[in-house]
Amino acid sequence: MEAFIYDAVRTPRGRGKATGALHTVSPLELGATVLKGLEHRGAFSPDVVDEVIFGCVEAVDDQGANLARSAVLEAGWGDTVPGFMVARFCGSALDAVNSGAAKVMSGQADCIVAGGVEMNSLVPMLVGTGGPSVSDVFFNDRVMQTPQGVAADLIATLEGFSRTDVDAFSAASHQRAFEARRSGAFQRALVPVHDRLGRVLLTEDELVRNDVTLESLGKLKASFAESGQKLGFDATVRYRYPQVDRIDHVHHAGNSSGIADGASAVLIGNERVGRKLGLSPRARIVATASAASDPCIMLTAPVPAARKCLERAQLTVDDIDIFEVNEAFASVVLHFMRHMNLPHDKVNVVGGAIALGHPVGATGGMLVGTVVDELERRNAKRALVVMCTGLGMAVATIVERV
Repeated sequence: MEAFIYDAVRTPRGRGKATGALHTVSPLELGATVLKGLEHRGAFSPDVVDEVIFGCVEAVDDQGANLARSAVLEAGWGDTVPGFMVARFCGSALDAVNSGAAKVMSGQADCIVAGGVEMNSLVPMLVGTGGPSVSDVFFNDRVMQTPQGVAADLIATLEGFSRTDVDAFSAASHQRAFEARRSGAFQRALVPVHDRLGRVLLTEDELVRNDVTLESLGKLKASFAESGQKLGFDATVRYRYPQVDRIDHVHHAGNSSGIADGASAVLIGNERVGRKLGLSPRARIVATASAASDPCIMLTAPVPAARKCLERAQLTVDDIDIFEVNEAFASVVLHFMRHMNLPHDKVNVVGGAIALGHPVGATGGMLVGTVVDELERRNAKRALVVMCTGLGMAVATIVERV
């Protein structure tokens, strides 16, 4: 049985700080916003939904206690729609989409809403959920885990990506995102966010700028040198990779993903539910995959995840029109392009998280919506979405336009 994408919505990405436009909204309200956005756009009755699946990285405090089911109730979808949460670090929402597709493909559900919620301005990364990566010294010594920024710098060092290389990629991401926003490329997916009094808080992505250049990025100080040098992680990396005599710390705030708030939702169903709702499918999910690699370098698993996904779909790189590789750091995407032998004009065609921001638990759903929109705008056929995650994992999804 096939899993079709009937619609995909997202909130604008808000700046993930106390000064951000969405900071005064609760994660519950954001989750309900995208659910109601789907309902109002699709003219469907929520009682056909078998499950709501949300991703969230820091599922504690206001983001805890099964936010998916809570958002269903907050959205006024009644008592009969269940929900559950998934967590795979930054890939959580993409895993939610893949889990929903698997339920539909296996005949265990007819209609799923999948996406995610994250408010970094309220629950900062690594503050809430803890876990062995934060608290267990013996575990970290055993797996030689490093902070993601140091891992990104390690990739740049091993691959020979210079500061100019990563900054040039970042500048292009900013330019593409600004042009995409200016041309209205994001408008179909966006659901404005209102406060409880009905006042509009945000209608467009808040982090996008038009003044980022290679020269302006060159003035920024490297962000992860102190973690590497003073906290000893450079020594850990050199022990794990003895061929490296020093780490080139090239990443900073301008070529790393922006901290953001946001929510996403994708309507997935079989052909039968489409007929029942009177909706035409926009795309279908062809294949999904996950993979893992060394947690010390951490961010290289998108390559094996993408290859596994392509193999399952019996496709090659040449069969994919656009690739969406989450811009956790510039070196992650540069590494992917090099090892998959891809030109930049097929990758992150409307910019990425460096320019738009990365509401970690929601981003995967946003990227699925982005590629569906872009396939339609470009009259193209297939896209591949892939995201690196903590502890050296990655998640991938291939989408085909209907």
